[in-house]
Amino acid sequence: MPPRRTRLHATPERARRVLDILEQAHPEARCALEYRNAFELAVATILSAQCTDARVNQVTPRLFERYGDARRLAAAPLPDVEEIVRSTGFFRAKARSITGFARGLVERHGGEVPRAMDALVPLPGVGRKTANVVLGHAFEVNEGIAVDTHVLRVTNRLGLAQGDDPLEVERQLMALLPRERWTRTTDLLIFHGRKVCDARRPACGVCPLFAECAWESRQAWASGEPPRAARGRRPPKPVVRRRPRPEPAKRPARRPARPKPGGKGRPR
Repeated sequence: MPPRRTRLHATPERARRVLDILEQAHPEARCALEYRNAFELAVATILSAQCTDARVNQVTPRLFERYGDARRLAAAPLPDVEEIVRSTGFFRAKARSITGFARGLVERHGGEVPRAMDALVPLPGVGRKTANVVLGHAFEVNEGIAVDTHVLRVTNRLGLAQGDDPLEVERQLMALLPRERWTRTTDLLIFHGRKVCDARRPACGVCPLFAECAWESRQAWASGEPPRAARGRRPPKPVVRRRPRPEPAKRPARRPARPKPGGKGRPR
């Protein structure tokens, strides 16, 4: 009988080891959004919600050509902004968010993106994840770890974090990793989630973190036999219950035929 696998615990030593492996495996990992300054990065990050970075990168050149700073975007006609960002999905809400963000910058910060978490988060369209991306990549300020769907999935499978609440997972990761690596952590985990640790078809057989992974399904995926729940089995056909046929109505009993006149049986 093979020995049981030792349970992998979420420790700072193991978390740093995971990052070291990812650094060697994905040295090219970086923020996939294209930007030239903090303002463009913030707008692009807001637009990236429920959308691929590649799609956002197709939209932002036209957007920034027309409205390249906070003052111009704040004064932009909303229908024009909606038309430009339409292909990113939820375009009406996103157009309101980025124009509101621009107005907030003009009214509260003179049109400049602030370098502090408590000043960024209250702005329209900006949450903690967006603020982490802007501070870490535009200003090299490590205030936190941006947690998106890729970070949630990879860290839960690895056993470095538990739960699906981004704020709670961020708190767990920040307790494991040194502050100077927080921004880099986001880039590495997102890149690994896109290239290897896919949501539907993870490439466990070539994953550099296979030995460090706590996901119980990793062996099945690595052997080419994914768990049954992931094989896309056809659902059973629904049972169609036929209504019982109604019984045919009974015909009324036939009356006996009357004897013909002069025939047999006629009384004399």
